[in-house]
Amino acid sequence: MGSVIGHEMTHGFDDQGSQFDSTGNLANWWSEADLKSFKERAQCVVDQFNSFEVEKGLNQNGKLVAGESIADLGGLVVAYAAFQKAMEGKPRVTIDGFTPEQRFFLGYARGWATNMRPELKRMLVTIDPHPLAKFRVNGPLANMPQFAAAFQCKAGDAMVREEAKRCVIW
Repeated sequence: MGSVIGHEMTHGFDDQGSQFDSTGNLANWWSEADLKSFKERAQCVVDQFNSFEVEKGLNQNGKLVAGESIADLGGLVVAYAAFQKAMEGKPRVTIDGFTPEQRFFLGYARGWATNMRPELKRMLVTIDPHPLAKFRVNGPLANMPQFAAAFQCKAGDAMVREEAKRCVIW
């Protein structure tokens, strides 16, 4: 649930929400340097999602899903920080072979578990500003070194982006 709350909060600072000031007016309130940096970082997310193949010859549209993807990443990062804070001073109990950190990430992924027909995927990729559920999991998690550490993933593993290609917005 923390990632959902963080996701919605992050929308205030995504590719669209960042264009409105504190009173809801369409106005740039960012410094030139901050806006330039944000756009560069957001482009990383666009490029990452453009690379996700839905089926042969059809990829996710990174520009279309940028806002939701930025919010997913931001929300998950905020939720993980809150989770770590909540765990301070508490025993790290392994349950059913999973550490608390692993259970956090598994819980996030399980929340996106879906099954849909290829026809629906093809349609959604062309009109929906939300990425397909699979990519809402794989995208943010591949950008989080905390995920790789929790599951002992190594450089070159499927869910580990090279440090130079890792998307970090905030």
